[in-house]
Amino acid sequence: MKRVVSTDEAPEAVGAYSQATTNGSLLFTAGQIPLTPDGELLDDEPIAVQTERALDNLVAILEAEGASAADVLKVTVFLDDIDDFEAMNETYAGYFDEAPPARSAVEVAALPKGVGVEIEAVAALE
Repeated sequence: MKRVVSTDEAPEAVGAYSQATTNGSLLFTAGQIPLTPDGELLDDEPIAVQTERALDNLVAILEAEGASAADVLKVTVFLDDIDDFEAMNETYAGYFDEAPPARSAVEVAALPKGVGVEIEAVAALE
């Protein structure tokens, strides 16, 4: 049975989506952008800073369900410029340093609010 997951430690969902959903076994996060929980958009920051904020949001959602980055099975990273891959990857590696999850990273034409990165994940729950 599907259940919605929500935390004040990540930006609230603004639209017809949830921060995450779970069936008790798997947790699916919505794409996280560099937006602070209090609504500050970091779209003018370097991609490393944007990646850190997006991943902090993702981790906050995981923690709301008692999970952590170590429980993540798959990550999808959307970049508005694939030339930002190395800077994103360097920051990303600090969150998934041991037994990293499967990952796709793709360049897209545009991202919400003009940000440079959006990151979503699927995690296993115990």
